Formats: sequence, C-alpha cells, structure tokens
Amino acid sequence: MKTQAVHQELDRARAAGPLRQIQIPPCPELLRRLRAAMALPQPDLNEVGRIAAADVAMSATLLRVANSPLHLVAGNVPCTTVGQAMYRLGLDESAALMQAFLVRHAIPVNSPHLLRFWQRSTKRAVAMGFIAGQLPGMRVDLAQSYGLFCHVGMPVLLQSVRGYGATMVEAAARIDRPFIATENANHRTDHAVVGALVIKVWHLAPELMTAIRLHHDFDALRDEGVDPETRTLIAAGLIAEHLMRRHEGLDEDADWAGNRHAALAWLHLSEDELEQWDEALRPLLDEA
Repeated sequence: MKTQAVHQELDRARAAGPLRQIQIPPCPELLRRLRAAMALPQPDLNEVGRIAAADVAMSATLLRVANSPLHLVAGNVPCTTVGQAMYRLGLDESAALMQAFLVRHAIPVNSPHLLRFWQRSTKRAVAMGFIAGQLPGMRVDLAQSYGLFCHVGMPVLLQSVRGYGATMVEAAARIDRPFIATENANHRTDHAVVGALVIKVWHLAPELMTAIRLHHDFDALRDEGVDPETRTLIAAGLIAEHLMRRHEGLDEDADWAGNRHAALAWLHLSEDELEQWDEALRPLLDEA
C-alpha cells in the first residue's frame, strides 16, 4: 500500500464510510508555525524562540528538561530563560519537546482506558529519536513524530465513537485475534486508520501517514511494494516498543515475537547491537 493508496482509502472512508463520524481536533496554530520554521533550509531560530515563549507551560517544560539531571552536568548553572534552555537542549530536541507538548494539549486524554497515554507516547518518541540517531539516513524528526503519533487514533476514537472504551477492554483481553481486528469488528475501522487520518488532516509528512496506517500490518516489512522509508519507520517502531516494554519490565508481546526477525533483518541489526541499544536507551527512557 503506497501513500496515494492510503490517501484514497481515507478519502473514501471519510466521504461515505466509517470515518464520517470521526471528529479530528484542529492542528494547533503554534504547531503549524513550528513546522514551518523548522522546514526552512536554515531553521528560523528566532521564530522557534517566539513560539517557545508564547505558552508559559511550554516554556516551563523546556526549562524543566534542560535543568534535569540528564542535561545539568557538573559545573553548569541552571537555566533561567527559555533561550538558555533551548541552547542547552539543542534545536532538534527543543522542537521535539515543543511538538509533544502542543500535540498532547490539542488531543487531551482523560480516560481510565488510556492511562499514561501521552507519557508512553513521549517515551516512544524518545526511543524512535534514539534509533534514528543510530541508523544512517533516517530522519530524526520523522522518527520522533512517528513515535508520538503512532497510537493517536485511540484517543480520537474514544472521543468520537460510542462504545470504543468497551472495545479497548475487549481487544486487550482477547488472545484469539489482534487488537485492530476487534476494533474493526465493532466499529468498521481501527486506530491505525484514524491515526493516519489525523496526519492527513494536519498536513504532516505523507511518509508518516502511510507508516501509521500500516504500523500493525507487519507484512509491510517484507513487501517490496511499500516505500523503504515507511518500512524503516515500522521496523524501528516495533523495536522501540520492544525496548520500552523491556524498560518497563513487561513481557515480550505477540507483535515482537512474530516479527522481530523481519524488523532486525530490514534494519540490518544484530541481536548484540539490539542489546547495546537497550543499555544506551535506558537513561533516556528514565528521563522521559
């Protein structure tokens, strides 16, 4: 399934299918401005600084992270301004933190069915950014966005579709079929499709839209018809989820057990290298 096919699928489902009832929150204006500033050949540092200072809570987030033990090394004095925080964190990490803050507040989650949703999404974004840093040619910003938005269809479905909370409970309990199979049986759509719709409506990267649409379709890892960048995002996402579960002391899930070899093979990654990643990533996940 290529990007154009995903566009067409979403358009059809939006026009006369199960996505008609889905309410997509608007993309925050500050996020639009941030994306525009970061997309320039030379990112507009002054504009990014103005965006960071435009929201007091977002400024506080940057200061908190910049002054955390991970960044406040011996001899450094605490940052007291947003500019100092951004200088210490670097432009890319600052932009990633700002994006996570803006998305989290645009799509609030207040449900017992999605406890720690944005906390885990932020951790996944951190893990994806780390993995992208280990893989030549993989865009860190795209990887971080994939981690953040991967399951964004869930809170959107929860807000739009009656009975979706009960579906989540059922899907998590069943061992006879995948999570998205229960979603489709009950609602004729799933969080992968709705997540891709969020990316489309917000005009984010088309590669991101396709990867999120296919993030539970692991046959894509073996399908030469799927764009390589999409396959890399799916494979890295599977590894990121596995490393997060290890960090949290959870058992391997069925997705990892059934597709680990395909993911490692696509990324040309050995088991020994994966162990090294696990060790190096743990302090970052602790901080996230």
